Amino acid sequence: MLKTLRNRFEQGYRTSPYPAAPVKLAERYRGRPRIAPDAPAEVVAQCAAACPQAAIDPLRRRIDLGRCVFCTECERLSQGQFITFSQDFELATARREELITAGDLPDLANHAKQHFKRLFGRSLQLRQVSAGGCNACEADLNVLATPFFDLARFGINFVASPRHADAIVVTGPVSRNMRTALLQTYEAVPAPKAVIAVGACAISGGPFQGSPEVSDGLESILPVDLFIPGCPPHPMTNLHALLTFFK
Repeated sequence: MLKTLRNRFEQGYRTSPYPAAPVKLAERYRGRPRIAPDAPAEVVAQCAAACPQAAIDPLRRRIDLGRCVFCTECERLSQGQFITFSQDFELATARREELITAGDLPDLANHAKQHFKRLFGRSLQLRQVSAGGCNACEADLNVLATPFFDLARFGINFVASPRHADAIVVTGPVSRNMRTALLQTYEAVPAPKAVIAVGACAISGGPFQGSPEVSDGLESILPVDLFIPGCPPHPMTNLHALLTFFK
């Protein structure tokens, strides 16, 4: 016990001050894209053709964050003339179509499902379902329980049983082999409940979209209340989404 107390004293306070204070992410972090509406048409077309996710609409000059894996190939090709990626990690939306953007996103705090704040504002229990993911999204969700992020201080916890959960957090493209398990987990969560899609795979199928072995996105199977884009979403993106949507 004394050794534990001494170690705690030596390490000091390590928990992030967010959301009471802003945080600065690593320089290499790639967040919300900025799109130049007056970029040359040939540059826009080149970016759209090179996008591995077909996430760029060259006619409307929009990018689908539900498909984007933030590879920054478009930024490299356009040399910043069309798309540049910022440090903004606040990417989540309450509606799938809002992820198709010209760079702007609606304020998540003003989403239509405000009753979730009344229901789960003091305590939110989550059951995570890995539906065929590569473990990247899962790993960045797991670190929310570490002392730096300390998700539990906000009354949010991950639980082992869906019967103890208020919402399910789904990662991965929902492979054919995981579909039944996912549906059974959803049914086991008592109402009222919420569904959260985390990562490009869960939102759109990600790199696997179009394959008969995966879904066309979680919304084609279950009603989704919160979309958190990324490949994988940064832990701060996940934390911001949960706090803004439910708290």
